Amino acid sequence: MFSYGDGCTMSAKKDGMANIGGFLCTNDAPSPAGKNLLILTEGYTTYGGLAGRDLEAIAVGVQEASSPTTSNTASHPLPTSATHRRRRSSHRPAPGGHAIYIDARAFLPHIPPDQFPAVALANELYLEGGIRSVEIGTLMFREAAKMDLVRLAIPRRVSLRATSTTP
Repeated sequence: MFSYGDGCTMSAKKDGMANIGGFLCTNDAPSPAGKNLLILTEGYTTYGGLAGRDLEAIAVGVQEASSPTTSNTASHPLPTSATHRRRRSSHRPAPGGHAIYIDARAFLPHIPPDQFPAVALANELYLEGGIRSVEIGTLMFREAAKMDLVRLAIPRRVSLRATSTTP
């Protein structure tokens, strides 16, 4: 499959199931200048400055994600769907593959887009519940923003464990 593309990226936080890391692959050999820039900004080309435990976590996560017996790739959207079904509000979030997106403009209609409703909601989620989220909207995209969303990413292992006991 990779022979048909020029490169690929992988976020270890998602499919690698690690706290940090990822990789960038290309069909071209890196230039000496590119290697030097990488060393200055990220770490050596072989491990990117990651600790051994993080490299091990990525290796285990990639093995689990690609194994037919331990992969939860097909079942990963289930936790977001279950969370979506449990939400009892007129401002229901839209379920995604690894996250739930809340429409902050609908959730906080009294805050106009130029006052960043998604930022306000993300801040309150953190202040009130310690919930980390991210604004995807007017602050990020300025005038080009069509929506103001708050993304709640759901970690794979945590969400599967939490929803596996839920009827």
